Amino acid sequence: MTNSIPEVEDADCIFLIGSNTSEAHPLIAHRIFRAVGKGAKLIVVDPRKIQMTMVADIHVRINYGTDVAFLNAIMHEIIKNNWHNPEFIKERTEGFEALEETVKKYSPEMASSICGVPPDVIHEVARLYATSKTSNIMYTLGITEHSHGVDNVKSLANLAMLTGHIGKPSSGVNPMRGQNNVQGACDMGALPNVYPGYQVVTNEDIRAKFEKAWGVSLSPNIGKMIPDMMDGLIDGTVKGMYIFGENSVETDPNIHHVRHALESAELLVVQDIFLTQTAKFAHVVLPGAAWGEVEGTYSNTERKVQRIRKAVEPPGEAMPNWTILMEIGKRLGVKMHYETAEQVFNEMTSLTPSFAGITYERIDKTDIQWPCPSLDHPGTKYLHQEKFTRGLGLFHAIEYRPSEELPDDEFPVILTTGRRYAHYHSRTMTGRCAALDREFPRPMAQIHFKDAERLGLADGDSMKVTSRRGEVITPVRVGDVVPEGSIFMDFHFEDANPNWLLGTSLDPVSKTPDYKVCAVRIERQED
Repeated sequence: MTNSIPEVEDADCIFLIGSNTSEAHPLIAHRIFRAVGKGAKLIVVDPRKIQMTMVADIHVRINYGTDVAFLNAIMHEIIKNNWHNPEFIKERTEGFEALEETVKKYSPEMASSICGVPPDVIHEVARLYATSKTSNIMYTLGITEHSHGVDNVKSLANLAMLTGHIGKPSSGVNPMRGQNNVQGACDMGALPNVYPGYQVVTNEDIRAKFEKAWGVSLSPNIGKMIPDMMDGLIDGTVKGMYIFGENSVETDPNIHHVRHALESAELLVVQDIFLTQTAKFAHVVLPGAAWGEVEGTYSNTERKVQRIRKAVEPPGEAMPNWTILMEIGKRLGVKMHYETAEQVFNEMTSLTPSFAGITYERIDKTDIQWPCPSLDHPGTKYLHQEKFTRGLGLFHAIEYRPSEELPDDEFPVILTTGRRYAHYHSRTMTGRCAALDREFPRPMAQIHFKDAERLGLADGDSMKVTSRRGEVITPVRVGDVVPEGSIFMDFHFEDANPNWLLGTSLDPVSKTPDYKVCAVRIERQED
C-alpha cells in the first residue's frame, strides 16, 4: 500500500474496486465503515452486490473484465471537465500527452457500451473522485486476477497521478494483500526478478553485492514464473520443483494441467505444516513449523514490519522454515550458519537499503513501515511524497482489450471465483477450525434468480457447471448478488472446486491467471 491503513478513516472519497473487503479484509472494512460514518463518499466498483455496496454512495455494477474501458472513461471526463491536476502532472510525471490522446475516444457513451455503466454514473464517479480533497483507491484480486490485470493496475495509477491523489495522507493507490505476509514474502525477494527489497537481479552491482555476502555466484537471468515452471515440468525443461507453503493442486487454475505437471516431475519437494493434496504428489515432504512455533517478522499490507514470537515448540520433527532451508543449503555446500531468525534478519537489512534502519530492538517496542533507511529514521507512513521510485511517475496509455475467454453459444455464462469470509484458499488451516467450518460448512455457488428460475433451481439444489476443461457439481444460493448470466463460486472445497474449470489464460506480464472470467454452461443436476 502507498498509504497506512488508519489513513482510510480520514479520506474524503474512497474508490473501492475489485474488492469484497468485508469478507476478504474485514478489519479494513470496519475502517471504511467508520470513514463513511464520518462523511466520506464511498464508490464501490463490483459486478456483485456485496456488503460494501450497501453503504456505498455509488455502486458501479460493471461488466466483468471491463475495468480499463471504465477507468479510461473516468479519465476522459476528468480531463474534459478540467478536474485534473496540471501542476502535479507537470512537476511529477511524464507521458501525459499519450494518455490524453488515448482516453479521448473513451467517452462515457462509448465506454458504456463495453462496461455496462450508464454515462451519467461514469461522469459522477469522475467528479466525485477528482474533486474530493483526498481520494483513496483501494483494490484487491478483482483487479489483478485477469488476463489484463497489469493493465488494470496501471490504469488505477494513471487515475491517481492525473488528479494528484497520491503522495499525501489518505490519498494513494492501495492494494490489500491476500494474507498476513504476502507483502513480506515479496519484500524478501520471493519473486523471480528481484532480491530482497526489490533489488533487480539483472543489475550487475546489486548482484555482486549479494554474491560477496553469500559467497556464491548468482545467475544474471530472471527466473521462471509458476505457470512457466508447470509447463516446464511437462515438456521436460524443468526437472524438479520445491513447493513451499502452497497447495497448488487445489488453488492453481486448470487442476488437470497442474496434476499432470506435478506427476511429470523427476523430483517434487513439498514443505508445509500439513499434508496437503499437493504434498501427496511429493517425493519428499519437509515438515515446517507454524506461525506460533517460530520467531521472526511479518511485513503486512501497509509495509509494516512486525515481530512474531514463538509460543510453543514445533511438534514432532517440524522445524522453522529458515532452519530447513539452511540445512539443505549446507548439504549443497553453501556456507549457511545462522543460529537465530534475528541473524537472518540482520543479514537481510545489511543488504537491503529500504530495511537498513529496522532492527529487532526497534520493532520489539513498536512496528516500523519501510522504507526505513537508517537507525534514526521513523519509517514511512505514506510513499511518493516528494518523488516516485523512478523519479517521475510514468503515465501508461492503455487500450481496453477483452478477457481471453468470453461467453458464446456453447458456454453462455460467466463464472467468476473468489473467497468467502470464513475460509482462506484451500482450507489447509481454516478447514481445521471447527468454528469456521460451522460458519461455512460447504460450497455454495451464487446464481441470479432469473437464471435459477429458467433451470428450475432453488436454494440448496445441485447445479452442474461445465467448461472447456471439465465439470463440477455444486449447491446453489439463489438471489440477485450476481448479475444475470453469471455465477460466483468459492474455491475452498475440494469436491466443488471451480479451479477444475478455469483455463490457463494469463496476464502476459505478471503471468497471473484469470480467475475472474471463465465461460461455462450451467444446468440442473438431478439427485
